[in-house]
Amino acid sequence: MLVELRVRQLGVIEDLSVNLGPGMTVLTGETGAGKTLLVEALQLVLGHRADPGLVRTGATEATVEACFVEGGVETILARSVPVTGRSRCWVDGRLATVATVLERASALVDIHGQGDHQDLLRPAAQRRALDAFGQVDTRSLEASRARVAALSRRLAELGGDAAGRARELDVLSHQLGELDRAGLDDPEEDRWLLAEQARLSDLAAHRERAAGALAALDGADDSLGAVDLLGRAASTLEGRDAFAGAVERLRAAQAEVVDLARELRVAVETWEDDPAALEAVLARRRQLAELYRKYGGDRERALAFARAARERLERLEQAEQEATSLEAELDQARRDLAEAERAVLTARRRAAPALAAATERQLAELALPGARLEVEVPASGAGDAVSFLFAANAGEALRPLARAASGGELARTMLALRLVAPGGPPTMVFDEVDAGVGGGAALALARALTEVSRQRQVLVVTHLAQVAAFATSHVSVRKVETNGRVSTTAEVVTGEDRVTEISRMLSGHPGSRRARAHAEELLDLAAQDRQPAPG
Repeated sequence: MLVELRVRQLGVIEDLSVNLGPGMTVLTGETGAGKTLLVEALQLVLGHRADPGLVRTGATEATVEACFVEGGVETILARSVPVTGRSRCWVDGRLATVATVLERASALVDIHGQGDHQDLLRPAAQRRALDAFGQVDTRSLEASRARVAALSRRLAELGGDAAGRARELDVLSHQLGELDRAGLDDPEEDRWLLAEQARLSDLAAHRERAAGALAALDGADDSLGAVDLLGRAASTLEGRDAFAGAVERLRAAQAEVVDLARELRVAVETWEDDPAALEAVLARRRQLAELYRKYGGDRERALAFARAARERLERLEQAEQEATSLEAELDQARRDLAEAERAVLTARRRAAPALAAATERQLAELALPGARLEVEVPASGAGDAVSFLFAANAGEALRPLARAASGGELARTMLALRLVAPGGPPTMVFDEVDAGVGGGAALALARALTEVSRQRQVLVVTHLAQVAAFATSHVSVRKVETNGRVSTTAEVVTGEDRVTEISRMLSGHPGSRRARAHAEELLDLAAQDRQPAPG
């Protein structure tokens, strides 16, 4: 419920605060007094487009604050509109985007009239109105949709559908087989292959160098080699205790050189050109290079890929059993959903013509006797895409509600729909709802607004005395001039002041005895209507 609206420096309003209560509140006053400006101020704070041209002459910015209380929870919305620059919004004292404010506002207020902040123009709200009227139970539908969504998510987490998992299993099995067959366990293999390629690529030169080194170790052309020289040196020092350590080292060096000579002799005598061996080394290096390219760039990364793939493969194999169970559950959930959709669709299609007929009867009482409403429900699914089509006069083509009615016609249509299909935000604002209404229709309109206000707060900008008389609270809006400057004031009128204001609305002469008598008669009639029915 909107409990307070404060407006500063907006148009003819300098600084105005209006306190509001439950039931129906009417705003009345002469044309141009600022009644509709208060509605525009409310639209501003609810996130509508900000027009800097509305800022009061001489002021730098206009500000609007609105305080709502619902279920004991207070929400304060605020908006500032500067002459230059961008407007700003606040929710409970914190800066917010216009989109955030619009979302919050949609649950707080429904405005019908010159603006477009109208809940029932939205397809989702039209569907809710139809469901409320037809008492369509959508709980099973919503539960079934949630169940299907949850099971689908769980299946997706397992790796998609069965075909997708099978494809992934095949790919992983192939990749692991390729890596396992390659045998990547030896971390030194790459270094060895590189050395072996270098050896096999130039064997003749290797043998020549090995022969030269062997000659130096074994001796050549009757000259002593390193082996003999080391032996001679050791023999020269033997028997001398002072050189025992040197002798030991010389004998060890001689033995090492003998081993080296033996290895060089093998190279000289056995190393033959081996193109097949060289090709095998080159082929292995090509194989490894291709694997590294595919699986990470080097041996370590390829092995890490293999470990991860093996873990994923194990999870997928384990998931197959779970997936089989989940798919069976999902199939059943989809059948349950289809059944729930059929039940809701049947209920909606049954309720649609009844809602249209009930609304048309209300519209006839609200001075729209030729108006027609059609509620379209698609034949597929649950029929979620409900659409209200409207024609204000006989012979006119039905069109979507938002495009088919003037401000006053639309406001009365919304009122009629709220009468037959309760729901929507806790506060409703009607501007222009009385356009083209008079006589008995005015009383019917007043009673309709009163009926809606039994379940929610209703604010009405009106020129009809009948509507004003039926209100729970009456706010008089008027212009005053101070120091040569006009500004708008608003005050709650009661007792004789209210009689005077309704007299003005009836005749333009608030002091007229006949008008005052008529005003008192309307107030008495409204008071009698508010009395509870006996028994």
